[in-house]
Amino acid sequence: MGVTEADYLRVIKRDPSRAGAEPRAGGIQLTLADGTVHTQTGRVGPIERAVNASTGTLGIQLLFPNPEGVLRPGQYGRARILLDTKANALLVPQRAVQELQNLYSVAVVSGDKVAFRNVKVGPRVDTLWVIEEGLEPSDQVVAEGLQAIRDGMTVRTKPVATSGQKGESAAEPK
Repeated sequence: MGVTEADYLRVIKRDPSRAGAEPRAGGIQLTLADGTVHTQTGRVGPIERAVNASTGTLGIQLLFPNPEGVLRPGQYGRARILLDTKANALLVPQRAVQELQNLYSVAVVSGDKVAFRNVKVGPRVDTLWVIEEGLEPSDQVVAEGLQAIRDGMTVRTKPVATSGQKGESAAEPK
């Protein structure tokens, strides 16, 4: 498996004394090609010494117990490992975030007016994006209808059905 150089640096900067030490991360979840989750959790094994210059990744081995013989050489799967926990993180749907030349913005509704705000994004979590700066928890962001709105426009909002996320709305011009 390959881990990006940026992810490796993010992890190692949290505890620089661990650089070069044997990895101790465990609890890694493996999703198999058919979408099922392997019954056993894995751990990090040996890590390659150098970053692959052509891919920008660092090769690592993930070790999983295989008592049922389900795992075979060459099989594909998706591994998930918890790298970071952010308490009280502010999450918005990815579809609400617009990117233009590495600048990210969201449309915020205040009263019945739309304003676009630049934000600093963090990691993605499924279909959501962590917003590190630029929004307050009480802000109402536009998740649908972004193509039809402009800064300063008067809009009528309506709640969007979500998976438990608050503060999302769809905006339509009045």
